[in-house]
Amino acid sequence: MTHWQGVFPAVTTKLDQDGSINLEATQASINRLIDNGVSGIIVLPMLGENASLLPQEKEAVIRAAKEAVASRVPLLSGLAEISTAGAAASARKFQDYGAEGLMVFPSLGYKTDPRETAEWYKAIAGASDLPIMIYNNPIAYGVDVTPAILKMLAECPTIVAVKEETGDVRRVTDMFIELGSRFDIFCGVDDQIVESMSLGATGWVSGMTNAWPKECVEIFNLCASGNFAGARDLYRIMTPSFHLDTHVKLVQYIKMAEHLVYGAPEWSRAPRLPLTGEERERVIATITATIEQLKQMQSRRAA
Repeated sequence: MTHWQGVFPAVTTKLDQDGSINLEATQASINRLIDNGVSGIIVLPMLGENASLLPQEKEAVIRAAKEAVASRVPLLSGLAEISTAGAAASARKFQDYGAEGLMVFPSLGYKTDPRETAEWYKAIAGASDLPIMIYNNPIAYGVDVTPAILKMLAECPTIVAVKEETGDVRRVTDMFIELGSRFDIFCGVDDQIVESMSLGATGWVSGMTNAWPKECVEIFNLCASGNFAGARDLYRIMTPSFHLDTHVKLVQYIKMAEHLVYGAPEWSRAPRLPLTGEERERVIATITATIEQLKQMQSRRAA
């Protein structure tokens, strides 16, 4: 059975101002992430504006990512569809395009009940050979893959991990109580990573790692080694920006962080619009403060 662990950034799809995909910038960002020590890459997550891309654009992104990753780390693709048949078909296509795993959303068009949710994931698990991470984000999608539902899925060997994004850190312990170590548990909320790892999570699907991969990998590694005191110092600097990962405009916010930190394009696809006015000023101020505090920390370490 596949086991994933470490920092798996949910990679933003880089766009030009006219909304067209910039594959070169997307590949450059993937190389930057891998060079800074991430353990896996996830393209076409929510942050990758999955639901806003055409099928041929998704294919282009996965193939470009496959070329950039070059087998250095596992390459996963988000899978977000409406119907079970459509999701199964996409699972097979994404495998053909080069994805080595899938992060599977619930149905985007219908809030399934527990029985339906289990059947949704079983059907997708049976559609390809790819290992699957369940994307559990009931805040955004209205479907909660609870420990009880995970027990229904425990016999599916290709379902190997859960991205836990309920916003309630207690869920990590609840999953261990009900399921032991059957599934790899990934924290899916940037501002709960230290808390989640203290409870046993061994992976992190991260948004702000797009902007600060070195620092996020350091936080993860400090926690993994049991040095939570060391992790807290860096975590407290990063947390104001990590809070931006939990907002409905996380795509624009994280792309703005990438833009300010290393010059990546900030553009997203409509209906998402560029940040303006007080909101833009506030987000820039938050990110800039983090940049300055990180510089100060680096100076203290060098002294």
